[in-house]
Amino acid sequence: MSETKKKAAASYSADSIQVLEGLEAVRKRPAMYIGDIGVKGLHHLVYEVVDNSIDEALAGYCDTVEVSILPGNSIRVKDNGRGIPVDYHAKEGKSALEVVMTVLHAGGKFDKDSYKVSGGLHGVGVSCVNALSDHLTTEVFRDGKSYMQEYSEGKPLYPVKETGTTDYRGTIQTFHPDGTIFQVTEYNFDTLSARLRELAYLNKGIKLTLTDERTPQEDGTFRSETYFSERGLVEFVQYLDSTRLPLIEDVIYMEGEKQGIPVEIAMVYNDSFSENIHSYVNNINTHEGGTHLAGFRRGLTRTLKKYADNSGATSKLKFEISGDDFREGLTCVISVKVAEPQFEGQTKTKLGNNEVMGAVDIAVSEMLENYLEEHPRDAKQIVDKVILAATARHAARKAREMVQRKGALTGGGLPGKLADCQSKDPSESELFLVEGDSAGGTAKQGRNREYQAILPLRGKILNVEKAMQHKIYDNEEIRNMYTALGVHVGTEEDSKALNTEKLRYHKIIIMCDADVDGSHIQTLIMTFYYRHMKELIENGHLFIATPPLYLVKKGNQQQYCWSDAERDAAIEKFRGASKDATVNVQRYKGLGEMNAEQLWETTMNPESRTLRQVTIENGAEADRIFSMLMGDDVPPRRDFIEKNAIYAKLDV
Repeated sequence: MSETKKKAAASYSADSIQVLEGLEAVRKRPAMYIGDIGVKGLHHLVYEVVDNSIDEALAGYCDTVEVSILPGNSIRVKDNGRGIPVDYHAKEGKSALEVVMTVLHAGGKFDKDSYKVSGGLHGVGVSCVNALSDHLTTEVFRDGKSYMQEYSEGKPLYPVKETGTTDYRGTIQTFHPDGTIFQVTEYNFDTLSARLRELAYLNKGIKLTLTDERTPQEDGTFRSETYFSERGLVEFVQYLDSTRLPLIEDVIYMEGEKQGIPVEIAMVYNDSFSENIHSYVNNINTHEGGTHLAGFRRGLTRTLKKYADNSGATSKLKFEISGDDFREGLTCVISVKVAEPQFEGQTKTKLGNNEVMGAVDIAVSEMLENYLEEHPRDAKQIVDKVILAATARHAARKAREMVQRKGALTGGGLPGKLADCQSKDPSESELFLVEGDSAGGTAKQGRNREYQAILPLRGKILNVEKAMQHKIYDNEEIRNMYTALGVHVGTEEDSKALNTEKLRYHKIIIMCDADVDGSHIQTLIMTFYYRHMKELIENGHLFIATPPLYLVKKGNQQQYCWSDAERDAAIEKFRGASKDATVNVQRYKGLGEMNAEQLWETTMNPESRTLRQVTIENGAEADRIFSMLMGDDVPPRRDFIEKNAIYAKLDV
């Protein structure tokens, strides 16, 4: 053993073991507690505080939650619940409020008498928010008195103090995220809006408001939205399906307790070709599914198949109907409340409680049997849709097999347009999906051949939102993507599942022109990946390249700019004191306007490029927006365009 190693071994003793006290562990490893320190983690702070208020509502003590984005990007969450207890906590030797705010895993959620069920994805609660805020103020109103305590980085600035008398009851939490921890500290109104709207649908009868107090609108008021639902999941499904053409008039709905588990389900069929099921446990979006989703699928398939067989509708079919066929064109929300949920999966959003499967299975079976019997016309529409889906799936399987025989979906033969990279290690390999042969040629010249592959896409790919499955496999550009990626579709359990075991690139980068057509092509590609390769998005493989919009030059000086503001700043910098100095501005409308060296330097070089990772923040909202933008129903898209026209920039 070397002398250095001997010294290291000798110095590794009890003194080497670092114990992080209190909330220090959260500040040391924040991503372990809130997922990440980017935009997602930043907004998760708000969700954790709101979840506490929702838990009060679930327990029957709160019906109003007000969220405000304050100047400087502080957040205030106010509810009319019972107010956090402030009395002396004997074990901790301090106020119960201080314990809740400064000790991990402390709170009423762990007492079954206080809360039967509770939300909160990671279960770390408001103490974690406190740890990751540079300043937080808690105000409590209960028993006719008001109390207050302030904190910095999770540490109390003074003991809990009584501040007066009051008729109000509830809690106000005001916090500012710590800029030394988070990569960004600016809150997005629409992101918070989507979650609060979702919570309103999942918890009918609770009023939530969101107000942006950072900048007044033109009329001097602040932007504010209120979310309230009387009918819960029925209205949620109607909202999600508002951009599609309905197949049946009514929402099929049930709410009740099965085997001791509260179950609520709402579903409706439309004329689309996609399956849109969103499942929740205690308000947590379980996007990886789990036992409640398995129970739903089992109950749906068994009940509908029995009805279709008994009606004689399937007697002439020469092939079996699969579970997928019963779910095509289905929009559904499943919400269960579980006292002690067990989560599995990579992101801890897959329910593992076995007892939930049977409860949901029974609930779906009873709900559907009653509905089909009472609505024979709708029942026929659903069965006809199922048979059409089965026929299309059979045709799609033949199309897939045809492609596989050519070696496309299994990677046996690569598309001729693909300029592959030399590396065979997927973890370091990148595939650029480039708009057009011309830009593709430039990208091939400018790339690093060792780890960057180029696949030019000719024109606009098929809009998969409007296409049946077998038509998708007929599309050459889509076939080329499957081929290049080395993935294939279909397992014994799920004929639409994506097998990614032989994925050839761990970075898939969409690179389109910075104009209207480029944006449309980018959206078409993202729609395809969301509907047919969602696993690649969920596993963090899909990115969007951001080529510059401008090149500003003065003599030998030049600067690339990605926004109008950057362009204006560059012009000012180059002009200096001489306001009439000549500064040239080149607007890049297409990738082909750059030479290979410029494309590499600005858009492809990992040392200098900016990639935007495609993520799914809110599955239900993403589903609705893709359907609205790319589906057949025109009025919702027109409304969206009219509402957002003020944000559009004309490129003439």
